[in-house]
Amino acid sequence: MRMPKEIATYCPKCKSHQTHTVSLYKAGKRRALAKGERHHKREKSGYGGQKYSLQKKFSKTTKKQTLKLKCKICGYTIQKKGMRLKKLTIE
Repeated sequence: MRMPKEIATYCPKCKSHQTHTVSLYKAGKRRALAKGERHHKREKSGYGGQKYSLQKKFSKTTKKQTLKLKCKICGYTIQKKGMRLKKLTIE
């Protein structure tokens, strides 16, 4: 699916329709010192192997892509609900 670089949509902060720049949402880097991350690392270490089973067979062929829309006037960012796509190009 092709998506334009800029779209006009509603901005909740400006309370009107403004032009927004479109980008793809990307998950941030995981925190190594977070409680769950430390717990999982401890469970994995030593004998016994992986705590949770690793996913080997996936039922879905695509992942949901989430769009990030940033208002050009106030800089407020909203996320558009993800949709299943094989390929997304922002032009």
